[in-house]
Amino acid sequence: MQNLHAEIPRRNTASARPVLLNPAARNENFAVASRLLPRHVAPKVVAFYNFARAADDCADDPTASASVRLAALEALESGLLHGHPDNPGAALRRTLGGSGAALDAARDLLAAFRRDATGIACADWSDLMGYCASSAVPVGRFLLIVNDAGRAAQPPSDALCAALQILNHVQDMGDDWRLLRRRYLPGDWMAEAGADDADLAAPTLTPALRRVVQRTLDASDALLRDAAPLPRRIATRGLRMQAAATIFAARRLSARLRAGDPLADRIALSRLDFARAGLQALRFAP
Repeated sequence: MQNLHAEIPRRNTASARPVLLNPAARNENFAVASRLLPRHVAPKVVAFYNFARAADDCADDPTASASVRLAALEALESGLLHGHPDNPGAALRRTLGGSGAALDAARDLLAAFRRDATGIACADWSDLMGYCASSAVPVGRFLLIVNDAGRAAQPPSDALCAALQILNHVQDMGDDWRLLRRRYLPGDWMAEAGADDADLAAPTLTPALRRVVQRTLDASDALLRDAAPLPRRIATRGLRMQAAATIFAARRLSARLRAGDPLADRIALSRLDFARAGLQALRFAP
């Protein structure tokens, strides 16, 4: 068996810069560690990012078998829970002080990465939401915990994180299927629309798959409506501003995905979208 310690990337948090990640540390549309966050929170968020990034690398390693990927994730969890082996899990544990709800949120992420490591095809909307509950929701909860936000912020945060994850799935659905054999779109919606997994490998959206995409975006937009109260439920100025900007950016990405073809093109936010998201954040600066 290979040396699992070596398979897990070790990061230098001292030189880390503000980073971008989606709820599962894969997307570059939405900021989690940003200059808006309080300075004392930044090391915790950077350590969390390094942990999530390392777990993502383990789950996505194209050269490893499923069993090796799972063993690497086990090593990360051991570092997180016990402090050894020395890897990004252990580094996060040290940064957080060894225990607590924030550590639990990080551990919850591993359930989603384990599903990814062995291949995933979501059966229905409930299955997709269950995946988001471990791949995305813990990111928001971690940020709320380390920023001392109250419980009232949790439901809209959960909705926002799930929506961001789903938007990422739609954005990357072609590569997810072609490269990793992962399908996150609800299988029953695919069947009802007359689509199948082969449509995901096509160069452009088939009419059937477009219907599934539109339905998925409808459901994601409903989550974004549930997320709308989030900024007003956060006392920390920086996190409040970031939440407002992220909600705006998510709505813009949803609109772009509706109008475009994520199989034919990389659908992404424009510089103007980011600028407008920044202006939205300023509304919540006071």
